[in-house]
Amino acid sequence: MLKRIVTIQDISCFGKCSLTVALPILSAMGLETAVIPTAVLSTHTGGFTGYTFRDLTDDISPIANHWKDLELHFDGIYTGYLGSIEQVKIVTDFFDTFKNSDTSIIVDPVMGDAGKMYAGFTHEFAVEMKKLCSKADVIVPNMTEVSFLLDVPYTETYDEEYIKEMLRRLTDLGCPVAIITGVCYGDGMHGAVAFDSRTSTFSSSFRPHIDCTPHGTGDIFSSALSGSFVKGNSLQEALDTAVAFTAKSIEATLPDIDKYWYGVSFEKCLGMLTE
Repeated sequence: MLKRIVTIQDISCFGKCSLTVALPILSAMGLETAVIPTAVLSTHTGGFTGYTFRDLTDDISPIANHWKDLELHFDGIYTGYLGSIEQVKIVTDFFDTFKNSDTSIIVDPVMGDAGKMYAGFTHEFAVEMKKLCSKADVIVPNMTEVSFLLDVPYTETYDEEYIKEMLRRLTDLGCPVAIITGVCYGDGMHGAVAFDSRTSTFSSSFRPHIDCTPHGTGDIFSSALSGSFVKGNSLQEALDTAVAFTAKSIEATLPDIDKYWYGVSFEKCLGMLTE
């Protein structure tokens, strides 16, 4: 029987991010994938101008209510970009409604990158995101989002002990497992580090650094990680899958990076996830 996951995030109709990345990746991994779009954009906001935007906040609760009437069960709930405090609160209620003892909740607390918040986000939004993270089983922030969640200065210079301390503090928010993405100690390697507070153990996965930062890599990583985790793989296996798939997808993009500057050619690598 297929396991079922729902992912809640926006859909950028062109640009390879959010739902247009999550849906094919999760499906390739053999998961029945349901979606709740939080907004519809003509393109993503990174590098495009003049894009259209339609907020779907008012549609989220009616979808959830219909699903509740149908008595749907989800083995996994995975959230990405949420565009407002109201949406975060609605998704918090969604967790309370649909979480069972065998439901894994993965939150990618999308708020910013390179030390800056995305447009429209505020400190108050970060406070609500902390509450959402407290209800998750796994959270997947990058270093910028770590700074917002923990109210610490953003830094690009750190060592292993600093990352471990941040991970411990992230689990103090209430989530059993925290994963920091985009970790690079300056040794030519790039990857992710995790901490499981239930066993007080750390896990990590690294690949050689690729000097390229195309759009959508965070969504690719979180989607592959969520799929692997919901399928029942160990934390280490999920990390290895997500890091390897993200790295291979970036490598596949490099020959045509000028043409595909707006997204990663992950489609070439989906076969990795079906094995």
